[in-house]
Amino acid sequence: MAQNSAIEWTNATWNPLAGCTCVSEGCRNCYAMALAARLEAMGQEKYTGLTCKNVTGKAMWTGRIHFDASCLEKPLEWKAPQLIFVNSMSDLFHENATDDMVRAIWYVMRRAHWHTFQVLTKRPERMLDMITKLELPLLPNLWLGVSVENKAVVKRIDVLRKTPAALRFISFEPLIGAVGKVNLAGISWAIVGGESGPGARPMKEEWVDEIHAACTRYKTLFFFKQWGGVQKKKAGRLYKDQEWNDMPSPDYQKSV
Repeated sequence: MAQNSAIEWTNATWNPLAGCTCVSEGCRNCYAMALAARLEAMGQEKYTGLTCKNVTGKAMWTGRIHFDASCLEKPLEWKAPQLIFVNSMSDLFHENATDDMVRAIWYVMRRAHWHTFQVLTKRPERMLDMITKLELPLLPNLWLGVSVENKAVVKRIDVLRKTPAALRFISFEPLIGAVGKVNLAGISWAIVGGESGPGARPMKEEWVDEIHAACTRYKTLFFFKQWGGVQKKKAGRLYKDQEWNDMPSPDYQKSV
C-alpha cells in the first residue's frame, strides 16, 4: 500500500485484499505474484501462504485470499483527494473473495467520496453478478475496468459494458497479442502497455496501432504506459514519437 505509486496512471494503491489465481495468459508473469513471494520471504504475515513454488521454482498463486482488516479504512485517513488503485495485489472479484469482503471494501469507497477509486478485474462476470446480487450502489467516484491481453479475452469488454459504472476502462496490459477491431463503445479510457520483467513477451506496434485506431473511432481516451521488456525504462514510453497520457479527470461522472 502506497500513497506515491510508481504506476503511471494512478496516485496510490490500497490493498485490503491480497492473493489471487492465474486465469489467463496475461497472468503468466504477474508482477504481484512474484512480489507476494518476496514479501512472504521478508516475513510479512499478510502474504503468508499466498504463493508456492512450481516445479521450475517459480512462485505461483495458491488461490488463497487474505483480507487485511488493518488497512480497510486507510483511504479515510488520506485527506487529500487521490486516484486510488484498489487491490494491486489481488482481484476484488476473485472467487474466494467473500460477499462480506467485497461489501466492506465497497462501502469504504462510498464513505471516502473525495477520492476516485480504480478497480481492475479479470473476472467481469463475477463483478456483474456480485454488484447485482449484493445490490451494491453505483458510486460516482468508482471506475470499473477489465484487463484484456489478447483477442482470446476480448469478451470481457462486453460484460463490462453491461456493468453499472460511473466510468468504464480497459487495461490492455500486458498486451501479448492482437485484439482485432475491438468495440470500445461505452468505454471511456484505454491503457496500453507491454509486459515487463524477466520472461517478458514482446509487444508488436501493430497491436498498439489497432487499439489506438479504435480509441480514435470511439472517442476513448488513450494512455500509453510502456513498451515493456526486460529493460522497460530503456524501451521507454514513446509511441508515434510522443507520450500519450490521456485519462479522465478524477471528478468525471458518466451517466449510466
